[in-house]
Amino acid sequence: MQLRYNVRLYPTPGQRQALARAFGCARVVFNDGLRARQAAREQGLPYIGDGDLSKRVITEAKKSPERSWLGEVSAVVLQQALADLNTACRNFFASLSGKRKGPKVAAPRFRSKRDNRQAIRFTKNARFAITPGGELRLPKIGDVAVRWSRALPAEPSSVTVVKDAAGRYFASFVVEVTEKPLPRAAPEAGIDLGLGHFAVLSDERKIGFPRFLRRAEKKLKRLQRALARKAKGSNNRAKARLKVARQYAKVADARREFHHRESTKLIRENQAIYVEDLAVDGLARTRLAKSVHDAGWSAFVGMLEYKARLYGRTFHRIDRWFPSSKLCSACGAVAESMPLNVRSWTCPCGAVHDRDVNAAKNILAAGRAERLNASHESGRDGARRSGGGQVRPPHQVAQPVEAGSLRGAA
Repeated sequence: MQLRYNVRLYPTPGQRQALARAFGCARVVFNDGLRARQAAREQGLPYIGDGDLSKRVITEAKKSPERSWLGEVSAVVLQQALADLNTACRNFFASLSGKRKGPKVAAPRFRSKRDNRQAIRFTKNARFAITPGGELRLPKIGDVAVRWSRALPAEPSSVTVVKDAAGRYFASFVVEVTEKPLPRAAPEAGIDLGLGHFAVLSDERKIGFPRFLRRAEKKLKRLQRALARKAKGSNNRAKARLKVARQYAKVADARREFHHRESTKLIRENQAIYVEDLAVDGLARTRLAKSVHDAGWSAFVGMLEYKARLYGRTFHRIDRWFPSSKLCSACGAVAESMPLNVRSWTCPCGAVHDRDVNAAKNILAAGRAERLNASHESGRDGARRSGGGQVRPPHQVAQPVEAGSLRGAA
């Protein structure tokens, strides 16, 4: 499987100018290609193929006085910018035709030098290298100082150089790694993600919610007020904007470190992980939007998924409409209503439930049942087998008229 390894770069002032030139050239090639295809569509001409587009906006453009400076950067950088445009166009057309699953993909947009993220990509054809001294050698840029946190497990197939909104430079290496199964562990865990606690496990353990953005709000407000007082276009405004971006970068870095630490711990301790398929996009449009974004559930679940695949663990998402909070984990009865402000409840069978712990236990049971159903219905070769009936009752969807709850928030 392929993984990305990110390291911090420290280019010299001259190398920063060279990187800025490369960012600009890649951006111009991308925009020229998009502009050419839009013009062809407006004029009723056939779609411009990838090869013809490359010849027009790179090969022939270098010979013209207006684009002769494209030759000052590596040709691979320009080709990769055009490859990004081709991928964006294909995804857009596949989304329009319904061949691409998931939410609709918007049409490609023009890149701007004011975008928060600037990036260029070098493949093996560019002959980038890691020097014996630990520096990253990039064509037409030079040997860039790197702060290595760990050695790469294999030779990288490509490297993407990124400049973020805070003015920091990173190198993102794509490396092919082999799976490294961990020793088998007995426990399995169902995880209920929330805002009171970041995660509640089926064994009743609770992981606190650090609220990184909330803790930084006071300082961010002060920095943003200072930014608002600066004249637009002034150097002082640029400095104030950089301070705000750096503070947001600190928040994002702390959240990412927390996600990595907790996801690695869960993968090491449990043989199987079960989570709900949360409708994060929908929750992010409610009054809980800031807290939902601060939690970063999607990033955390994504880490669990790829680490489970890397370390030989089982990862499974259960249906988002499964009433995990309303279902009694003791007798299986489903409560008629369960407003979000109810944190504990008593089932008619006499069982007293903590809302989040009960949901985590139900997620664990549902995940195990779905895996058992799948193993009964199909074999290792994927062929369906007879005799595989449904192990548990069908899901019961929470009523949309229920006061104080949202669909998918069970």
